[in-house]
Amino acid sequence: MKPQADQYEALLRVSQAISSNRDMRSLMDALAERLHSVVQFDYFDIVLYDAAERRMQFIFWDISPELDDQITLDDGPGGWVCTNQKALICSIEELKLRYPKPALSRERDKVQSICVVPLTTAQRRLGCLEFLSVRQNAYSEDDAHFIEQVASQIAVAVDNTLNHEAAVLSERRLQLERDRLATLLRVTKALGAKRDINGILENVSHALYESFGVEYICIQVHSPDSDMLRAFALDARTDRKLAYSETSIPIDESPWARAFTKRERIVAGAGELKAIASQFPYLSEMLVQGIEAACFLPLQIHSRCIGVLAVSHRDMGAFNGQNLLLLDGIAEQLAIAVENTLAYQEISQLRDRLASEKLYLEEEIRTEHNFKEIIGESVALNKLLSEVELVASSDSTALILGETGTGKELIARAIHQLSARRDRTLVKLNCAAIPLGLLESELFGHERGAFTGAVTQKIGRLELAHKGTLFLDEVGEIPLELQPKLLRAIQEREIERLGGTQVIRVDVRIIAATNRELKQMVTDHQFRSDLYYRLNVFPLRVPPLRQRQTDIPLLVRYFTQKHARRMKRNIDCIPAETMKILCLYSWPGNVRELENLIERAVILSKGPALDVPLLEITEEPDFYNNSWSSEKLSVRKPQKTEIDLIKRTLQETNGIISGPGGAAARLGLKRSTLISRMKKLGL
Repeated sequence: MKPQADQYEALLRVSQAISSNRDMRSLMDALAERLHSVVQFDYFDIVLYDAAERRMQFIFWDISPELDDQITLDDGPGGWVCTNQKALICSIEELKLRYPKPALSRERDKVQSICVVPLTTAQRRLGCLEFLSVRQNAYSEDDAHFIEQVASQIAVAVDNTLNHEAAVLSERRLQLERDRLATLLRVTKALGAKRDINGILENVSHALYESFGVEYICIQVHSPDSDMLRAFALDARTDRKLAYSETSIPIDESPWARAFTKRERIVAGAGELKAIASQFPYLSEMLVQGIEAACFLPLQIHSRCIGVLAVSHRDMGAFNGQNLLLLDGIAEQLAIAVENTLAYQEISQLRDRLASEKLYLEEEIRTEHNFKEIIGESVALNKLLSEVELVASSDSTALILGETGTGKELIARAIHQLSARRDRTLVKLNCAAIPLGLLESELFGHERGAFTGAVTQKIGRLELAHKGTLFLDEVGEIPLELQPKLLRAIQEREIERLGGTQVIRVDVRIIAATNRELKQMVTDHQFRSDLYYRLNVFPLRVPPLRQRQTDIPLLVRYFTQKHARRMKRNIDCIPAETMKILCLYSWPGNVRELENLIERAVILSKGPALDVPLLEITEEPDFYNNSWSSEKLSVRKPQKTEIDLIKRTLQETNGIISGPGGAAARLGLKRSTLISRMKKLGL
């Protein structure tokens, strides 16, 4: 025990150490240096008390501060001293008997004596102060009394130091939080400025590169149609788009796939990245550039994952707690931005499609259809309609065959109206009416700049008919070089616009029609056999009008009423002789020819009776409808009927041939033509 004067001098030096040191390690070094002159010890510890956890934390003077240890309150003498606020002096044997697991390191095996005093201020219990010596009976009651005086001053110093360190730590945390929030705010502003994935990627890459040096960044968006991730990748240092950007990558056993499927953050080191680099060559490029780690974060909206954010760094330590916390926040913001962008793109596409559908439907409304409903009750027509009803509900491809003018488009409309797609658009494309150079663009669409004159993006008919039906009229006119692309669209249900690289999924039912014999065209190598078989899933052959004899009177009456109503004419009578002649005709132009003739007749009719220019059809060499038996319709020979018609007309006009009310005008002929015809018939 040192003299009292030396002790007081030591206390003064302790006070000086207290006032000049602000961190725990410096304080302990200063205390150990000054206390050695007045207190015998080989080891010196400060043991801090954690009231919330009821644990004691050691700060060793002789061991690196990173080696701090913790014990429970009942596992060492510090807990008893702190609880009872009394000094404890004992030998190592007594200590081991009382505490079977004393907190002694291997370096302290030679310790024989220990003195522990409480470390307490007026405000709180901090813990205790331990002095350990390799000498036996190294400490007395007087030593303990003096050490308690020292501890009272050290307690103030420790309290101040802890408060200072807590304030510094708090300030550091606040600064980190401010930096994190500033970065999040910057990212949020950047996200709000763009409405496309590439623009979002560019802005986010700037923020992350400047914040903590992320060098490569990739946004991977899930595509539900293909169940793959579409990658948008950028070199954050140079804004260079990476080679694999805007390509689809599979959801497999890769780190980004685990992040997507497990909905959790994945940090992968260079070793794991090298192991899969052979499958993904772009990883090799990144590793050559010195990338040591990558972090993959799921982009989640509630419980739904829409993609992955992938960032890479040259330093594995860059993905620490604070940076990961920042990345989590960015991923949350980015998920919202990506979902909004996808929704905006979908809305834009729907708006463009609706606009295109509107223009298309307006064009359809302006186009005069052959008829608004199927007219007829013949056996041939009823058989066809039964087949239409069968195929309509199947959603299979249908091929409508028939002569020109038989109403193939009307059958296509009937199939669409009876199908589950009736609420969506029936889009029509006449393949014979579009120049060959533009047919591909009409079918598949094109991107801006795809060819000369492509000043805007155009949605093709296949994309326009998504979820609906596409009617390809005159499909036999599609050129051979375009047929493989159409076949892929039908089989794979995906297309690419001209000049574009993005694969677009389309859900379209195809109905094709032609007046050509496709089977013969296949034999003549004018039509691909694979496309023919794909279209010919359910063939429908529309009967020509000459095979629907009983439907001709119904069609004549229907067209007469339709055009008379449109022209505001009052026609309520169709002469029996006229109807008989119309039924005799073979109608090579089918229903279209019949309607055109009736429309002309309505124009020529002056009174309530339909005045049909019959000479136009009776002069045709194929006037006779060979499929119509004279036993089914008793009529006179066409020449005799024609003579009677001319005589009756001359009687009605009092023999006047020319002029507005003359026989020629009534018959829809020129004066010279009627006179020539009369001479030929011997009139």
